[in-house]
Amino acid sequence: MKKYQASSMQEAMKKIRADLGKQAVILQSKTVYSGGFLGFFKKKTIEVVAAVDPNARPEIKEKPRAGSIVEKSQPTMQSIHQADLLAKEVNELKKILAQYPREHAIAFDGLPEELKPPLVRLKEQEVSDVLITELQQDLLLKWKNSKGHVDEQEAFEWAKQWLVRKIGPLQEQAAQKKKYINIVGPTGVGKTTTLAKLAADSVLEKGKKVAFISTDTYRIAAINQLKTYADLLKVPIHVAYKAEDFTEILEHLEDYDVVYIDTAGRNYRDERYVQELKSMISFEEEVESYLVMSLTSKENDLKEIIDKFSLIPIEKFIFTKMDETKTHGTLLNLMCHFQKGVAFVTNGQNVPDDVVEVDTQTIVRIIFGEDV
Repeated sequence: MKKYQASSMQEAMKKIRADLGKQAVILQSKTVYSGGFLGFFKKKTIEVVAAVDPNARPEIKEKPRAGSIVEKSQPTMQSIHQADLLAKEVNELKKILAQYPREHAIAFDGLPEELKPPLVRLKEQEVSDVLITELQQDLLLKWKNSKGHVDEQEAFEWAKQWLVRKIGPLQEQAAQKKKYINIVGPTGVGKTTTLAKLAADSVLEKGKKVAFISTDTYRIAAINQLKTYADLLKVPIHVAYKAEDFTEILEHLEDYDVVYIDTAGRNYRDERYVQELKSMISFEEEVESYLVMSLTSKENDLKEIIDKFSLIPIEKFIFTKMDETKTHGTLLNLMCHFQKGVAFVTNGQNVPDDVVEVDTQTIVRIIFGEDV
């Protein structure tokens, strides 16, 4: 097994064929950057690990002449043993390399040691490589301006300042401004429970006059659940079966401070569901929509959910089940990707305790593993 470096894969293949012959197999290839200054202007090379396939038939370099006698070489015990060892080594290396791209997508080699901890923290939280690279460049510039006089604690402070600048404008847009709060999202994310938590906070902590509207006529259990919360909070609940019902109910609730609207939990991949929402609810100036999603879901699935619900105006996100996962980078990735703020996160089943209204500093604490 040998390691080769070249300026391109074509050049590397020529070296390997010349050295190991046609029986060579490539075990690993990756791009390596060397030299440069402060992480910039690095030289790009291709690094390839190759070996001779122990299971390949030996290459015949010269065709025997007619009439000549060719002796068949018999494999010795030593050659068989060496082939077995090489095959075992190749298999073990393949197992290690299978995990390599995921664990080492971004390397922090060459960085000042003091700058690595906040970057590693973001990597552990599964923050996107794009954002980590952006932070890395920001930290390097600050390190250069400080002439290297920085410790780990200050590097964390720099990272937090970068994050505040990144998401601060998004969170300023996320403050609740409208009277009618519409809760939408796929099935199974805890929309009704989240709505009850928000309503309980409005009634018990803020002393507001609150009412419920349910458009979830598909699930009797959901309406009964909301009625239970309404009875406990002593607030009215109305059920809208069609758009005309919804408009009429709004007229009866003019004197209320906040009206929470619960929608049906359906398969978000069915576009008819979102179209039904559009036809049921009048998304005018006084209606503000929150998209509820679970942090335990896959990030690609959440992106698809957001795309499907883009047919209606989504002002901000609510993330549930924060207590059921140790990684929260998805929250930051989606904020930056879709340029939307986060209104609330939930971290338990208790009503109304386990809901947190989110501001910029809250998200900073979540991402950097501090108490919320």
